[in-house]
Amino acid sequence: MKKTRKTIQKNLVLETLINMKNHPTADQLFTEIQKKYPAISKATVYRNLDCLSKTGQIKHIEMPDSADRFDHFTANHYHIKCVICAKTEDVDMPYFDKIEEKIKDKKGFTIETHDLVFKGICGECKNKNKQRRS
Repeated sequence: MKKTRKTIQKNLVLETLINMKNHPTADQLFTEIQKKYPAISKATVYRNLDCLSKTGQIKHIEMPDSADRFDHFTANHYHIKCVICAKTEDVDMPYFDKIEEKIKDKKGFTIETHDLVFKGICGECKNKNKQRRS
């Protein structure tokens, strides 16, 4: 993990991410931080998220069909995303770190890591849908 200079803004972004506990987007983090610190700029939040993820202090979760998310839990793990409300949570299952060795690529890629995001409908959205049908 590469070390960088600690700044008030970087600590603020990290602490807010940890306190939110919900895999927020950069915009959601910015909105939350701005409630207490209205002078902070979106660029500052984005720049510090980028720095924190590049140094391994947070995890940047790429979402193919929506805004990327951020996670303070940096160990390799999988996520599940609700296709209705976009809530993103950790999946409680082992990370398959040996899968890269099993995949033989004939196009010359060297596989370094993988990300996997499951998609489904969360319990809250299922319950809302049941209530509408009743």
